[in-house]
Amino acid sequence: TQKPIVVIGKDVSESIKEGMSSEELATYNASFGNLTSVLKEKYDVKVYAFGNNVRENPTDSLSDKSTNISEFLTYLYDTYSHQNLGAVIMATDGIYNEGSNPIYAGAKLSAPIYTVALGDTTPRRDLIVKRVFYNKIVYLGDKFSIQVDVAANNCVGEHTNLVISKVANGTQQTIKSVPIAVNRQNFFTTKEVILDANQAGVQHYRITLNKVKNEVTVANNTKDIYIDVLDARQKILLLASAPHPDVAALKSVLKGNKNYQVDVKFVNSSNINAAAYDLAILHGVPSKKHNSDAILNILNQKNIPRLFVVSSSTDIPKLNQIQDVINISGDGSNTNEVQGIVANNFSLFTLEDNLKKEISRFPPANAPFGEFKEGGNAFTFLYQKIGKVDTKYPLLIFGERQNIKTGVFCASGIWKWRLFDYLQNQNHDVFDEFISKTIQYLSVKEDKRKFRVNLTQNIFKENEKIFFDAELYNNSYELINNPDAQLSITNSDGKEFKFTFSRKGKAYSLNAGIFPVGNYTYTGSVNQDGNLLKSAGKFSVKPVQLEVFETTANHGMLKLLSEKFGGTMVLPNQINSISELLESKGTVKPIVYQTTKTRSIINLRWIFFLLSGLLILEWFLRRFWGGY
Repeated sequence: TQKPIVVIGKDVSESIKEGMSSEELATYNASFGNLTSVLKEKYDVKVYAFGNNVRENPTDSLSDKSTNISEFLTYLYDTYSHQNLGAVIMATDGIYNEGSNPIYAGAKLSAPIYTVALGDTTPRRDLIVKRVFYNKIVYLGDKFSIQVDVAANNCVGEHTNLVISKVANGTQQTIKSVPIAVNRQNFFTTKEVILDANQAGVQHYRITLNKVKNEVTVANNTKDIYIDVLDARQKILLLASAPHPDVAALKSVLKGNKNYQVDVKFVNSSNINAAAYDLAILHGVPSKKHNSDAILNILNQKNIPRLFVVSSSTDIPKLNQIQDVINISGDGSNTNEVQGIVANNFSLFTLEDNLKKEISRFPPANAPFGEFKEGGNAFTFLYQKIGKVDTKYPLLIFGERQNIKTGVFCASGIWKWRLFDYLQNQNHDVFDEFISKTIQYLSVKEDKRKFRVNLTQNIFKENEKIFFDAELYNNSYELINNPDAQLSITNSDGKEFKFTFSRKGKAYSLNAGIFPVGNYTYTGSVNQDGNLLKSAGKFSVKPVQLEVFETTANHGMLKLLSEKFGGTMVLPNQINSISELLESKGTVKPIVYQTTKTRSIINLRWIFFLLSGLLILEWFLRRFWGGY
């Protein structure tokens, strides 16, 4: 006989504690303890807590930062769908702020659900910052939008201000203030605020509604958000010997990518700070008419990657001198019309089949007439097709010398490629991808550090565990993890937390656990062959405020949930009646298993020996008495 299983689920989120007084909470816990004892006499009782997640054997601590009721119902189905689940008893206020609507989440559950409706359904006088929409990552120098949903209950006729403040070093500075007039009982509005990303790093903003008279709580008047402002935008110098449609085509592609900041300059311009850029695109440079030696020298000194675009203005003999990717004979006074063919063995970056096909259809560009000879360590991306003849002359080629990546596009007129792409496809996607792949390869910076500590993100929730990964390389850049690696995390008050990495495969890993709200710096260190290697970074932990933004219990949803699954909704003072409801329902019954086992009589050896003995005895007696 197997007892039926009765599952008790208790909501342990912060909203439960806020919705009951200490006396009510004590009575509620005592009633549930008594119910559990009564049910255990007849049923196999399993007790769970749910909030941030589902777990067994809950404590009375009501501290979870979110509520996911649908996850609890899904967990029950996954765990007990093939067992004798008799009933589910779920105590909650019906407020869920994560997951889907519970009415639909447990659609496959076959057991009745009895809900204990906690909390207060009476709307109270309250201002609420409901939701805040914003980009978690923005780039330095950009403007970004924050959209705030504001709600108010029973505050008609009141006036408040939506204040946007920036929090730094323990101080709060007001940036924007938006007046709001509450003109109806159930008030809702959305306000948008545009801010400037003028400082790199994780920025802490606080959205606050000024309180009104007799407001029930101000905990939901404030919401904190964290935005990671990146100064990772790469600066690209588009340097031309003269105005050209190619320059406009290249600029259009680069301007459309937020990762790039492009400046268009001409060789004869003054005050060109070439050292300030991460990549240089040189159209018609080195020029026949203008001296560009100073700019080229700076690019070499700073190891800045570059892409040469050969045009009628290019000084080809000088181009051959300043790079060893390709050598072009002739002076460029005569040209050929050439199309591009993607090299079969090109492996520096991947290309979609559609891109390869479309490039071969692009209209001809103008390449210098002459011989083209590849450099020793060069990789050809595109070969030239002259008329109907496929040649082995490079059209686009890459190489690297002294850690300086160099590309040479041996023709001009790629502006026609962009127009043709739009004519064929009504967009510039193919051309933009072609240029983006080229720029991305040249501009990407290889990480040459032998020890690296990595985080999957820079901003964590206060109920989220923080995991670190680390990699250590030897002189041959082979992954190793022989020496011990340490990590030190320091909060804004200077308090230090020290950890030791665990080995995982050939790398390191660390679960640092949960950290309080605040800003932190970390430094990883390892001693390799007598050299102390370090890797540092920053992260922030933001508060989870979901539970304070909805204060009215949703008993209507609980009633619908119970009715849908054949159960009943009860109030906290009716908890002890649930055992009687289960009895009267008559569906929570044990399962009796009966097993019958049959085997052949030949397996009973004692019968075999008994029969054999009787036969032998009969034979002996007959012989003895002369019966034969």
